[in-house]
Amino acid sequence: MNFVNRVIVKFVSLLPRNIVFLFARKYIAGTHLRDAVRVTKELNAKGILTTIDVLGEAIKNEAEAKEAQQKVIEVLEMIEKEKLNANVSIKPTQMGLLIDKELCYSLVAGIVEKAGEYGNFVRIDMEDSSTTDGIFELFKRLREKYDNVGVVVQAYLRRSYDDVVKLNSLGTNYRLCKGIYIEPEEIAFKDKQEIRENYLKLLFKMLNDGNYVGIATHDKYLIDKAYEFIREKGIGKDKFEFQMLYGVTERNCDKINRDGYKIRIYVPFGEHWYPYSIRRLQENPNIAWYITKSIFSLRR
Repeated sequence: MNFVNRVIVKFVSLLPRNIVFLFARKYIAGTHLRDAVRVTKELNAKGILTTIDVLGEAIKNEAEAKEAQQKVIEVLEMIEKEKLNANVSIKPTQMGLLIDKELCYSLVAGIVEKAGEYGNFVRIDMEDSSTTDGIFELFKRLREKYDNVGVVVQAYLRRSYDDVVKLNSLGTNYRLCKGIYIEPEEIAFKDKQEIRENYLKLLFKMLNDGNYVGIATHDKYLIDKAYEFIREKGIGKDKFEFQMLYGVTERNCDKINRDGYKIRIYVPFGEHWYPYSIRRLQENPNIAWYITKSIFSLRR
């Protein structure tokens, strides 16, 4: 992100939340579960799957962690009730990872067990680098007992290839993304093409070793390269899916769907929409510039 974009994103982040929400709602289903259900039904009607995420992270105490778990279980119950083609994604810090690892494991295991009762699946999301080891430890422990759980790997982290080599032996179900948290250069690639090359290196390793991969990207270059590899290697459609964020590059999503590949949209909802929306703006500062222009247009 260049200096001008950083300034624009900073400006937008200082605006009143009700103003930011008017534009940020492009990236979230809404603040209530019914909003995520509505969006999922609309996408399912087009043959598109979803991952529903209750927004929130880094809770402060055990009570908040248990409340977060209950909200995710409510999502699973609603998916089952409404017969939605959807699964759930959770952030470990939302389940208490940073305050008590045993508490976190217990709460997440409860979610995974409930999902298993419904024949559903839980994605363990990845967060900033301070949590990476803890999240992989949590996933490995869960994987010893459950097969309906997967994890996220971030391609911009320099460590990720070594992590994948180890995780592949577990038959891991992956979501592979570029990564969005701001990290120092010594642990994360910064150059766009370097990140792309590492993404493909990880993807090819995952697929070659027979793992299931959620190919999570909006980058047409990476999508085209994934298409090429899948066709050249004859990778079955039961070994991968494409994944995208709600509200981003819908045209690419529709094309993948038309091409006959499975596509899943990440559908976040909830009261804690602000941090997520700011990260989306950091990832795509053009949206922040659009918001800025719109605000000054309204003042004329």
